[in-house]
Amino acid sequence: MVGDFESFKAELSLSKVEICRALYRQNADHIRIRKEHVAVPNLVRIIESTLQLTRAKGFHAMSLRDLSADCGMSIGGLYAYIRNKDDLVHLIQLHGMLLTRRTLDDYTSDVEDPWDRLHAALRAHVYLSELMQPWFYFSFMEARNLPPAQKKEAVAIEREVEDIIHDIIQDGIERGAFKAVDARMVAAISKAMMQDWYLKRRKYRDHGVGPTAYADFLCDILDCYIRPV
Repeated sequence: MVGDFESFKAELSLSKVEICRALYRQNADHIRIRKEHVAVPNLVRIIESTLQLTRAKGFHAMSLRDLSADCGMSIGGLYAYIRNKDDLVHLIQLHGMLLTRRTLDDYTSDVEDPWDRLHAALRAHVYLSELMQPWFYFSFMEARNLPPAQKKEAVAIEREVEDIIHDIIQDGIERGAFKAVDARMVAAISKAMMQDWYLKRRKYRDHGVGPTAYADFLCDILDCYIRPV
């Protein structure tokens, strides 16, 4: 089960490293560093620096020289991991996709009750987007400017989360736990509300709303709509 944001944050700290380890293994044919214990921390640095620079100046304005300086690696060292910015986009997108997929699966796969599973998925996504806000912002805001292949990846990631929510709701309807609603529409609206959290953080911060309170509110809204009369 997913508790409050602070407990989730403590549990996820290792997962980010594990995701970069999976990222390294999936791209072993492109990455020239053969020592995993060396490559994985460097991938973490490359990804975090890319997201920070993207937020500050935009991905297309960022150069690999900027990235080299920010992450503390030489240009030659950087080229051991990526050949160009297209490779970099692929790494960033794959990293976010793996982390999102694994996190939602970890927190929902063993949950039997439909209500608990829905709440777990919503909370996990809100909390993950709080911790990984630069990546979620990158994926949403930069997608329109990405090459076609990377743009397709970005859309697929967004749709995958919506599909997870849809499947949980549809299962709850079929089991009689939820009332008969348009599961696809509810999933789409849920995703839009989760996006509002990571795209408009200042609005909620100004109102003193943190990730736990926002997740509570989101769960309450859906509960009111899909609870059987």
